[in-house]
Amino acid sequence: MCHPSWGRARAEAQRRSDLTRLRRVRDRMDREYAQPLDVEALARGANMSAGHLSRQFRLAYGESPYAYLMTRRIERAMALLRRGDLSVTDVCFAVGCSSLGTFSTRFTELVGMSPSAYRACTARQAVEMPACVAKQVTRPVRNREARVAEPQLA
Repeated sequence: MCHPSWGRARAEAQRRSDLTRLRRVRDRMDREYAQPLDVEALARGANMSAGHLSRQFRLAYGESPYAYLMTRRIERAMALLRRGDLSVTDVCFAVGCSSLGTFSTRFTELVGMSPSAYRACTARQAVEMPACVAKQVTRPVRNREARVAEPQLA
C-alpha cells in the first residue's frame, strides 16, 4: 500500500506537468497566431485531449484557448490598424482570421468600436505617441468588457 503523501506528490507533479504544457500551448498561440490553429491541433501538440486542454487552460488562464487566441489576434490587428497602411480586410487575413465578419464582430466586442472606426481614430493619434506606449494604452479588453458608446438622444 502506498503512503498517502505519495498520492499527493504524484498529483502535484501531474499539475506541474500540465501547467508546463499549457504554457507551451499559450506560447505557441503567441508565436503562431496568424496560422490556422484549432484546439485539436494544440491538444495533439501538448499530448492532451482537446477537452482536457480546454478545461485546464480555462482553469489556468481564466478563458478558453479560442478566446485567448482571438485576443492575441485582435491585439496584433490593433497594431496593424494603427499603422494605417493596410485595409481592414488585409489586417483580418494577416492576423489569421478567415472571416471578415467574425473578425469585425470580435474586434468590436473587445475594443468597443469597429476596425474601420478604430483605424480612422487611431491613425492620427498614433503619430503623437511612441509605439511602446501605444501598445500598452491600446491593449484590448478581454471577456466583452469594452464599454459600448450609448446612443445620444436628441
